[in-house]
Amino acid sequence: MPFSPVHLAELNLLLQFPSTSTQEGIKVHASSAAAETVQAAESLFEKGLISRNDGGYLTPLGCEAVELTQKLQAVLASE
Repeated sequence: MPFSPVHLAELNLLLQFPSTSTQEGIKVHASSAAAETVQAAESLFEKGLISRNDGGYLTPLGCEAVELTQKLQAVLASE
């Protein structure tokens, strides 16, 4: 199954979270963020990866997802 545009938006949003600290989060502003980013935040919240539907902090599952996403990005970006 290929990554859908929704999955890609979720992966890109996960990559925006700081991976070095669980005490730092992000805020997705519905008034200025792209619609797919707002939708990705809501989806990640529903899946239990982030603490709020507009960003917030990573949950333990979210931390694991960010780690895996970073690894996948590194593998795909390697030459």
